[in-house]
Amino acid sequence: MGILDKIKKILPKRKPPEPQNNVPKEKENIRKTFGLYCNANHGTTDNKLCPKCTALLTTVMLKIKRCPYGISKPICDSCETPCFGEVPTREFRSIMKSGQKKMLLSHPLMAVRHKLAGLGADYAKMQRDKKSTEKQKEQEEKVKAKFENAFKSPKKSKKRKKK
Repeated sequence: MGILDKIKKILPKRKPPEPQNNVPKEKENIRKTFGLYCNANHGTTDNKLCPKCTALLTTVMLKIKRCPYGISKPICDSCETPCFGEVPTREFRSIMKSGQKKMLLSHPLMAVRHKLAGLGADYAKMQRDKKSTEKQKEQEEKVKAKFENAFKSPKKSKKRKKK
């Protein structure tokens, strides 16, 4: 038994990381972004929303509650499986994109955290895609090797005739 094994027995065991509940932060960020967007583009004041933005925000909040990813969901701006439908998703993403600069000026800390969360989600997607393409290449190589072996003509042994 080595020294490291003895130390490992003494130290407490690590707990697996608990998933963080990102939903309240995401909802607050969306509400504020919608308020800033609507104030700038639809002429409302004091972060009040016009009826169109209110309807879209209500839809978004309802769908976030029913998100299939649960509490450890990615940010909605960069989600692969948007819950809102095609037209509301397009509207939502355009509002969130145009509201980013305004959020950076009025709520800089929240905007930076949101951007970092988005970068983390993008990085995770990139790593996942990289792993899946590597697996696909390995599978393709295996299939190719099988076909090459299957279609190779067996080596013919030459028998010498004795005269």
